[in-house]
Amino acid sequence: MSQDILYREKPHTVLLRKGSTSKMALKEKIVQIYEAFFQGEDPSRGNANFWQELFLLKVNTNFLENEIEKLSGEGLISLKDNLNLLFYKAVEALKEDNPIRTVNAIHTLCALIRGIFRKSLGNYGFDVINLLIGFDTAEGVMQCLIENLNRFLTEDHPTCVKQLVLKFLLVLITATDNISQNTMLEYILINSVFESIIQILGNTLLRPTLGHDAVLVLTLLVQYRKHESANPYIVKLSILDDELALTGFAQIVSVLLSDFNRTYHVQSTDSQTGWFSSLANMVGNMFVADERKIELVRANDSILLALYEAIHLNRNFITALTHVHSHSTSAPTTPPVSPVTTSSPVLDAQTVAEGAGGEPASVTQPTNLLVTFLEYSSIVMQDTKDTTRYNNAKLCMVILTCIAEDQYANTLMHDGNMTFRIPIHKMPMRHRKTKGEKMLVSRPLICSLLDLLVEFIMSHMMKTFPMELYLRCLGIVHRVLCYQKKCRVRIQYSWKELWTVLINLLKFIMSHETQLIKKHNIFHLSSKVVNVFNLFITYGDTFLPNPNSYDELYYEVVRMHQVFDNLYSMALRYTSNENEHKESAARLINHLVNIRAIINHFTPKVDAWSAANHLSSLTEEQVLEVVRGNYDTLTLKLQDSLDQYERYSEKPTESSYFTQLVRSIIFDVRKSVSNLSVQHQDALQELATIS
Repeated sequence: MSQDILYREKPHTVLLRKGSTSKMALKEKIVQIYEAFFQGEDPSRGNANFWQELFLLKVNTNFLENEIEKLSGEGLISLKDNLNLLFYKAVEALKEDNPIRTVNAIHTLCALIRGIFRKSLGNYGFDVINLLIGFDTAEGVMQCLIENLNRFLTEDHPTCVKQLVLKFLLVLITATDNISQNTMLEYILINSVFESIIQILGNTLLRPTLGHDAVLVLTLLVQYRKHESANPYIVKLSILDDELALTGFAQIVSVLLSDFNRTYHVQSTDSQTGWFSSLANMVGNMFVADERKIELVRANDSILLALYEAIHLNRNFITALTHVHSHSTSAPTTPPVSPVTTSSPVLDAQTVAEGAGGEPASVTQPTNLLVTFLEYSSIVMQDTKDTTRYNNAKLCMVILTCIAEDQYANTLMHDGNMTFRIPIHKMPMRHRKTKGEKMLVSRPLICSLLDLLVEFIMSHMMKTFPMELYLRCLGIVHRVLCYQKKCRVRIQYSWKELWTVLINLLKFIMSHETQLIKKHNIFHLSSKVVNVFNLFITYGDTFLPNPNSYDELYYEVVRMHQVFDNLYSMALRYTSNENEHKESAARLINHLVNIRAIINHFTPKVDAWSAANHLSSLTEEQVLEVVRGNYDTLTLKLQDSLDQYERYSEKPTESSYFTQLVRSIIFDVRKSVSNLSVQHQDALQELATIS
């Protein structure tokens, strides 16, 4: 030690005298020790109790990280032995039962990992594992580290210590922008924390405080080289059948999404306080409000990814997804803060959700995660103009696709004994009211899902046409109809709303053909729409609620025949010359065969009936009478594979999307755990109180 360091009675500070000047400065004892480390010294030499005492001192993570940042590449490599020693001793400190040393050791490890990985972003050519731990000892040290982390998570230790362990894991997992390049995670694959995470999810006492971080750790570990090699976290999550853990997982997601739904409801209510006041505040607040909305949506990316992985990988999770509970019991008391938001997502049992008809839902109204997710989806799907909300809405569509492909999920959604009142929020549009249109009634889940899809189709016919989302949306409709046809399930639903909005979509496509054709394959989309009609035409008798519904379908096709005629003409134009859409246009013509047969069969008969009865226009009932009387002479072609679809696969179709999504989530999580000093102080104070 330098002789000009005079230790004072207080253990945390020293009085530093520089040279011959009389200038004095207070400096933390821990800082002086760090300085010795970064000068290449070993301050523990000759002091048998040095490491015992060091981890009783409060860590200055900012100083530690800044000192690493100041070093050149060569300077950092020259300090490898000291860095290895500090890392090793911090891991050794975790073996003791002193929680103060544990907290300080974990914060030391956080600072070292953040500092070294941040430095590794430069082109220095060093390996972070060698620099932090040393190749020769890395396997043993990491095994010891993870064993102790598991011990803290599963045994009787203060909650603040468990929380810090999860934060440390998040620091380690998010150390690189591309999670698959973080070779440190190989050790967490070899020495698993999966069982510890599952134990937390199944613990009703720990879940409120630790649940969100536990889900986040698990979700991110699933992403590590998920398509490159065998990831044990993927395997274990896919076969998990622990009902308590799966229900806990679902509750955590439900609480966070419910909080977003409630925030939206409050803001929507506030914005309707009056036309004049809204106009007065609009200009000044709209940009700030919009940025805040984007932040709130982005904050949910990680929890939606967690929901996606659970549904996509684990068939048993469908039970948890539809597990019924009441609003008043659905929430833990104090769930952790979301990576971006700073408000606690706590379900307030006194808060009531207002439905589309303005009717407050009782706090005892039963609900489940799927109910919450459908309402959430209706909110985020309203506006998809910016990238953040578009990607969030896309993830909702992908999740709904996975749900719509699951036989058991469909069984539950179509169950007439499982009914819920679900507000499907609608985008404000000039030609309709969004409030007070109809009272919410309890219906099977499938009805709300169809309402959500109908609403999306209706409200996104715009210049920035979200083609990919439309294809996803129609794919979900198709999957639902295939299930109904296969299982001969009839639901009481106003199918005419779906038919009308699909015809309007075709009209929009043709009206904006010139603009859309430059960016999109409109014939592929049109075929998707037409094949939904073909499913109804060919198999409607197996799932439509009654014969009248089948008659109404034919009535709509005949009534709107001009739309289908124009669609056929448009497709015909593109098949008459060489262009990139020639094959797609030809397929569309083939898909229109039965619809054109219906039009060509019934239109002359309706005209003849009208002429015979000297009527210039017919009522709906009169047209239906003609339709009912002429089914026998109608000839339709049996089209192949109408009730078949290509099952969802993440790779290769969505690989790039999820790679970018995970990068974005890592950025947000890293930001949220970049400064744990406040939590460090709180943990020390809590431990002091306990002791």
